[in-house]
Amino acid sequence: MRDISELPFSMPLAVALGGRCSVRNFKPDVLTRGQIRSLLLAAVWAPTAIHQEPWAFVVVQDKTLLRSISNRAKPLFLEEMQRLHVDRHRHGPDAFADPNFNIFYNSGTLIIVCGLADAPFVAADCWLAAENILLAAYAAGLGTCVIGSSVAALNLDDIRRDLEIPPSYTVVAPIIVGVPSDDAEPTARREPRILHWSHDLA
Repeated sequence: MRDISELPFSMPLAVALGGRCSVRNFKPDVLTRGQIRSLLLAAVWAPTAIHQEPWAFVVVQDKTLLRSISNRAKPLFLEEMQRLHVDRHRHGPDAFADPNFNIFYNSGTLIIVCGLADAPFVAADCWLAAENILLAAYAAGLGTCVIGSSVAALNLDDIRRDLEIPPSYTVVAPIIVGVPSDDAEPTARREPRILHWSHDLA
């Protein structure tokens, strides 16, 4: 069994949960293989249904390729928002129509969490792994943001070939990672909405 103590994170869980937020402004620092490996080791400690561990990872640190994928993703995502009649988005439709807008926010590293398409609960497993990456990155002093607007493009056949994603895998959770260039603040959260709470009347 792998010794989890090899992971270089010591931040209290409450601090990580309360401090993590989406970062969209990064310094030009390039993450090392060691930093990325630490995040991937954290990912595979996520819970997994029937111990399937259906995840696999793609790491992209080619900024030209990231810009190319961004350009492919924007019209696809804009079309999807229009189809779903979604007119409220953090950036609005105008951002995705802007040729200068980079959906990866000029981050130098994209970690793509992929999953075996036919695995039971593949989406849940991969999102749990993604959450571990987000928390581990914050504990390491890094910033992250999930880029859901890139999923459709990353699942295009030609992009999958470029990224060597086998047909048996599907892209689930793309996450940009980098060194934050400013102090992003977590957004407020509502109190838990409890629909029902059964308990003994003793």
